[in-house]
Amino acid sequence: MSVDPPYLRIAAELRRRIASGELAPGDRVPSTRRITQEWGVAMATATKALAALNQEGLVRAVPGVGTVVADPDHSTGRGTSPHQALSRDRVVRAAIALADAEGLGALSMRRVATEFGTSTMALYRHVPSKGELVRLMSEAVFSGGPTGPEPAGWRPRLARELRWLWSQYERHPWLARAMAGLTRPLASPHAMSYTERTLGTLRGLGLTPYGMIHTHLALLGYAQGVAMAVELESQARQDTGMTADEWMAANETRMDSIQLTGEYPVLSTLFGGGDFDLELGALFEFGLERMLDGIERLVEQSVERSVERSVERAVER
Repeated sequence: MSVDPPYLRIAAELRRRIASGELAPGDRVPSTRRITQEWGVAMATATKALAALNQEGLVRAVPGVGTVVADPDHSTGRGTSPHQALSRDRVVRAAIALADAEGLGALSMRRVATEFGTSTMALYRHVPSKGELVRLMSEAVFSGGPTGPEPAGWRPRLARELRWLWSQYERHPWLARAMAGLTRPLASPHAMSYTERTLGTLRGLGLTPYGMIHTHLALLGYAQGVAMAVELESQARQDTGMTADEWMAANETRMDSIQLTGEYPVLSTLFGGGDFDLELGALFEFGLERMLDGIERLVEQSVERSVERSVERAVER
């Protein structure tokens, strides 16, 4: 008795859900990552299952949304060449939606091609490599900026820029890792516009060129560092199927047993037995204000040195 391969069994179950109306036209079907978790299969198997349904015309990719159940009246366009419907912008938007939903680790040229129901080679006509795709994704995210009237004073303006950056990291958890390290910045005009706005805010405060660029990079590195925790939490939630609160509850007994040893007297009594809920946004705000305090002191020192030099020159005359 023959046994269908796993991807066909998964496709059959999703086909049943569509036929029964459990998944209606326009509903998003389980993502590849959800399929791997639900059926315990590899990512490649999940991809083949969705590709099989796509070939049947039962599902279709919607850039910015994901794979959804196809409307029976929706024209699939299969009479035309698949790559004709593609564009660089559509590929980038689909890749951003995929990375937002499943993480940067799930992103590949083949996976994005599956979203469009086309071949990987068709994508290469618009984007030459995965590395270039990630660069374009980051460039698209940085294409915006803070809105509304600009506040008065360097500190509010600098805080507004950092909070805007943090909002992008929250919306796109993959972005912090995609931006790579401080020593190898992406060749991204829009990201450089962010740098230019930050440096423009620092200009005229008496800081040296090194002081200005180091201040910018220290703030960028701080935001990126906290944002990595956003990505790690997003990945951990997908891997374990538990929220941070659920994970803490599951490990509460172990945590208690460690603290009851008496080896951590400060940590174990810090909140008097009450719960501490770590909220990354609040942590970011706390650290941002402390960094701005430090920059404010640096600016004051620069002004003090400038005054001292002026006094010295006056005495010399």
